[in-house]
Amino acid sequence: MAVGLVIMSERELNRIEVLSQVTQGRMTAVTAANVLGLSRRQVHRLLKNFQTDGPAAIRHKARGRRSNNRIDPAVSEFAVTLVRETYIDFGPTFAAEKLAEDHGLKVSRETLRKWMQDAGIWLSRKQRRTFHQPRLRRECFGELIQIDGSDHHWFEDRGPRCTLLVFIPSRQIAAQSPAGQWTMRPVR
Repeated sequence: MAVGLVIMSERELNRIEVLSQVTQGRMTAVTAANVLGLSRRQVHRLLKNFQTDGPAAIRHKARGRRSNNRIDPAVSEFAVTLVRETYIDFGPTFAAEKLAEDHGLKVSRETLRKWMQDAGIWLSRKQRRTFHQPRLRRECFGELIQIDGSDHHWFEDRGPRCTLLVFIPSRQIAAQSPAGQWTMRPVR
């Protein structure tokens, strides 16, 4: 058996630990099946491979290989080209529907979203979010002024419709009582 680095998941390491306890006689195959969530038959199959090939036998055989269900890179390039030329302002869901309807190219929206992100066409909601710079606190108390306007027939029928503008300095805002009524005091 060759010695080398074998990359495993935590699940596979847990299987090795349980199977080593079975080989040492500290645990039965039925108990191991219950711990691992497998059938007794599956545990015996894993145990046989573990005893012949060692811990590397537990590692998933498809690790490091390309998926059998992968989409040809030419198809992805064609889809991204179509989206870039025709559907640049579409989201991935609508673009996937249009590719299926108009071009007969059936691709899931998530696959198309991934391709669009890789091509720089689509940004996730988190990346699209813009941040507004917060207003810094004023250095002097009373430096900030709040303005409020109220459009109304202030002069009834004696004049045109007017807008009353009220300028409230921050000093006066701080003087507001808890009941919401303004205290009338001179502003210096």
